[in-house]
Amino acid sequence: MKIQTTIVIATALGTVLFGSSILLSSPLQPRPGKRLGGLSEELIQRFQVGKTAFSQELTVEGGLGPIFNKTSCGNCHNNPVGGPGSQAVTRFGFIGKKGGFDPLAEIGGSLLQAEAISEDCAEVVPPEANVTTLRVTNGVLAYGLVEAISDEDLLANRDLQPIAQRGEAHMVSNFEDPEDNLHVGRFGWKAQVASVLTFSADAAQNEMGLSNRFLPFDNAPNGNEDLLANCDTVADPEDGPDAEGYHFIDRVTDFQRLLAPPPQTPKFGVQGEIVFNDIGCAVCHTPSFITSNDPEIEPVLRNVAIRPYSDFLLHDMGVAGDGIVQGQGNGQELKTPPLWGIAYRNPLWHDGRFSDGTFESRIHDAIAEHGVFGSQAIKSAEAFANSTSEEQAMLVRFLSSLGQVEFDSDGDRDVELDDFHGYSDTIGFRGCFGETVLPDDPCAIHDVNQDLLVDLEDFDIFLMAFDDEPADCDNNGTIDMLDILLGSEDADNNGILDSCESCTGDIDGDNNVGISDLLAIIDAWGICSDCAADINSDGIVNVNDLLYIVGNWNTCS
Repeated sequence: MKIQTTIVIATALGTVLFGSSILLSSPLQPRPGKRLGGLSEELIQRFQVGKTAFSQELTVEGGLGPIFNKTSCGNCHNNPVGGPGSQAVTRFGFIGKKGGFDPLAEIGGSLLQAEAISEDCAEVVPPEANVTTLRVTNGVLAYGLVEAISDEDLLANRDLQPIAQRGEAHMVSNFEDPEDNLHVGRFGWKAQVASVLTFSADAAQNEMGLSNRFLPFDNAPNGNEDLLANCDTVADPEDGPDAEGYHFIDRVTDFQRLLAPPPQTPKFGVQGEIVFNDIGCAVCHTPSFITSNDPEIEPVLRNVAIRPYSDFLLHDMGVAGDGIVQGQGNGQELKTPPLWGIAYRNPLWHDGRFSDGTFESRIHDAIAEHGVFGSQAIKSAEAFANSTSEEQAMLVRFLSSLGQVEFDSDGDRDVELDDFHGYSDTIGFRGCFGETVLPDDPCAIHDVNQDLLVDLEDFDIFLMAFDDEPADCDNNGTIDMLDILLGSEDADNNGILDSCESCTGDIDGDNNVGISDLLAIIDAWGICSDCAADINSDGIVNVNDLLYIVGNWNTCS
């Protein structure tokens, strides 16, 4: 055992000291908002330039407006950059007494541009509109991979669905293709867009007022062309080529195409996915696809297995629909939203109606909403309602894995000392080390290689994910976290070996634990982030910290 341990320790140290060879084949999943792995240097550069453009704040001089919703792509798709947002835009229209939907195009419909470069140019929901709805911003993560799913595979998956739950492919044209060349739509709440470039061009004009080579005109406020003439100060099209010949819409398209999918932790084996399948969720929320091997697609996007949990089809949601007609998508139909990344998505539903409470409560509310009158998902909603509380909890646990960052036990999408030590309500790597775990166990987040054991092999990977520089306070050639894992004391969970600290509890730094340190505890009592009085670094100053003071009174090591 000693020989084996020594070998593994050397491996752990090698991750820090000689990690470049390991990093070349990193087993870590990219975090939300990060680029795909395996990109060439050219594509990395295009991704970075595109990311800058995506977050760029447009100015009036640069083409913003005259009416718009936000001043940059990143203002809406921002959790994290490129991810889903909490922003909502307004859609409207008119439904006659005998039915039929009028988008009120002649007076600016059906998207409200809520902002304007001046009050004189402002747009309002017209009084003729008798139906309005909010639309929450979708994330654009892994849009390139979604775009790379072949139409044939999407249609074949549709044909496998039971008739009662079968979705409808929204066939649309791309700006960059001949108009009669139709594709299966997959972006937007009505699946009204099929390509990333079309999505970028449409959003540029309609969300930011940036006219471009596909849409070379500005929107008139409520259709008033005279008002537009007075408000529009920049010649159209406003999006022109940069020094390298790329347009803004090309740059942001590069960024969206090369974004990685959200992580899923654990990747497989969570029992809640069985419940998910058994009650019928997977009929519409199709777990996986393999992207096309089309030679016209960037090689990094070809033949890739992805797990979006969506069929990208329109489904009748009955009275839970939005009332808006777009193309072939009627007022009751909505596209199946991908569930990857749902762990950090808030609010839920197309209009953001589920935003309060815990993740679990929002999931329960959203599933119940699938059971409203006219919905194709009634049977699944009823099956969930009739499941045991244990089965429901398992399903929620599975959904919480969709977007969970590996080793991120506190859910802040960073990997830091908190994730090593853990808090009172989370289990850090240290608390799981040496444990045998199953995918449903809380410690499974640290079993990244999924060998059912949290061990030094996982610690190697943890160090690759760790956002800070690992410390070696005693300069023994072994990082402190590894020393702690192997038995060295760190009673206050601050990541520094107790043997390195002159005085645990010496808050005021006078090399003694006494009355002034006690008063510091009392003064900081309660929630306290990153403060010296929080001796055990659990985010709260309480009796546990007080006990450190009492235990070390008038003593220093």
